Amino acid sequence: MDPLTPADIRASFVNATQGEAERVPMPGLHEVIWAEREYLGWRDPQAHHRAYLVHWAAEQPRGILLRSSEFSLQPGIAAMCSLCRITRRADEISMFTAPRAGQPGRDGNTVGTYLCDDLACSHLIRILPPAHPLQPDPAQLLAGRIDGLNSRLQAFTASVMKPA
Repeated sequence: MDPLTPADIRASFVNATQGEAERVPMPGLHEVIWAEREYLGWRDPQAHHRAYLVHWAAEQPRGILLRSSEFSLQPGIAAMCSLCRITRRADEISMFTAPRAGQPGRDGNTVGTYLCDDLACSHLIRILPPAHPLQPDPAQLLAGRIDGLNSRLQAFTASVMKPA
């Protein structure tokens, strides 16, 4: 992922008004290892139900405002993130909704999906099994995970931007 500035991030949101984008709390950008990210995702420290996701699409940053559900999945079961497709404990996966871009979003239309609660997909896909003759090459496995994550991220963003 290419580095982003706070101005880049604020201008990138496709489903927020200018005022909403100006109020988005910025994450610690000085700590980000950009080469190991497919997207930048963070939760609002003042309102934990709010989250933000920014990635590159068509050579420009695209940001999405998200809201997590107040309800959690059934404890004791496993759940899968729709972006990274990694199975985790139910309390580590949440339903997130994003208002659609433009008038449909202002009318209350949303898109929802299950995501890692900590939005750490970029880190999780890099946890690879040890090399083994029966396993694919770790570099190929990582490349496939990165391609899949990017493809699903682009599709989710397209669904947010699509008219209802």
